[in-house]
Amino acid sequence: MAIQPIRLFGDPVLRQRADEVVDFDKELRRLVEDLTDTMLDAPGAGLAAPQIGVGLRVFTWHVDGVVGHLVNPVLDLSEETQDGNEGCLSIPGLSIDCRRALSLVAKGFDMHGEPVVIEGSELLARAIQHETDHLDGVLFVDRLDAANRKLAMKAIRESEWFGLEQPTVKVSPHDTFGLGL
Repeated sequence: MAIQPIRLFGDPVLRQRADEVVDFDKELRRLVEDLTDTMLDAPGAGLAAPQIGVGLRVFTWHVDGVVGHLVNPVLDLSEETQDGNEGCLSIPGLSIDCRRALSLVAKGFDMHGEPVVIEGSELLARAIQHETDHLDGVLFVDRLDAANRKLAMKAIRESEWFGLEQPTVKVSPHDTFGLGL
């Protein structure tokens, strides 16, 4: 139940594959609350645990007024695609067209360990794909075509925040995960 610092492009945690959640306990519920609070404060359409320095396969989303979360997601993507504007809380100020599947079925668990199936299209599908990518160490700029990726990287290098020291987390309530945060 606290707003956490969001890790920025260049932080190594954003490039690491997050671990599967095995304990559906109070620490996981606190992590989901922290993700939700941080995402809503930012504000953003989604936030993955690695973006606050926690290497677990958990993310939240806020799309069309609905807030949700998913643990250990597995996605079944449509073959039909969509192009749309996409941004990232870990890459502030950058928004650029990115191709994603138009719809998906996402399977996983809620914070209590109950199975969840989410069917979504358009913005919800985009947000879930974006956040699942974070869990695999993939950023949306990695999915851009060569020309747009070059533009994005130039914008990142020229941004005010690029190269600044990453936020430090004092004592994380999630250190019970053994991540040394």
